Amino acid sequence: MAENDEFAPLPGFEEPPAHFESASQIARFQSEPWVQRNLFCPACGESAFERFPNNQPVADLYCRNCAEQFELKSQASRFGAKVVDGAFRTMQARIGSKQNPNLMLLRYDRAAGPQDVTVIPKHFFVPAIIEERKPLAPSARRAGWIGCNILIGQVPGIGRIPLVRERRLLPREAVVETWRRTLFLREQKLEARGWLLEVMKAVEAIGRPEFSLADVYSAEERLHQVFPKNQNVRPKIRQQLQVLRDRGFLEFSGRGTYRLR
Repeated sequence: MAENDEFAPLPGFEEPPAHFESASQIARFQSEPWVQRNLFCPACGESAFERFPNNQPVADLYCRNCAEQFELKSQASRFGAKVVDGAFRTMQARIGSKQNPNLMLLRYDRAAGPQDVTVIPKHFFVPAIIEERKPLAPSARRAGWIGCNILIGQVPGIGRIPLVRERRLLPREAVVETWRRTLFLREQKLEARGWLLEVMKAVEAIGRPEFSLADVYSAEERLHQVFPKNQNVRPKIRQQLQVLRDRGFLEFSGRGTYRLR
């Protein structure tokens, strides 16, 4: 993929072999090679995707330049607030692991091929966005098995990084910069990361680049519901704003006023 091709419409899928009948088998056959041929890694900007063997337990692709791993999910309809994933307990256990892959969501049109691709970096995964599903019925082949949903609608906007919009690849410099802005979250333990993400969402909900401490305090009741054991929500908000300021995510303008960078 050449640098000057990034704004041209991307090609569609290859036709699957005639003997493929399963929709999931066809989607895997088409989507993984398509990503490998056409996309760059959002973490480093290199066009260096490789595919894992089919028996890889979680990830589907990795970048041979920076070693970031990606789980790819493809579907013809638009992704909603939830994405169906695997076993609930397995997902909960792997959130804190360095081997937990990033999530890549590919929406395609059956006739025209891939339309949109969004990546959610793994440092936006916390237990609160993993929803336990009901156990499978006793009559099911895997009776009692418990799956999960990933609540992508609860991820801050900056954690849903678009790679492709309407068949066009976004500029790699902008994508990589967005990715790098939040890498500091990987240094945080899960509980601290959860607080930072909730405050980031509270800041985003204000809807303007400049805001006051009082604006963020408006989320106090919601944050108390998310963290019911914490009885000092306002001091915790101030602490998280300081972390976000020190990490360059926010600027402090004085007199309790902040600005999104």
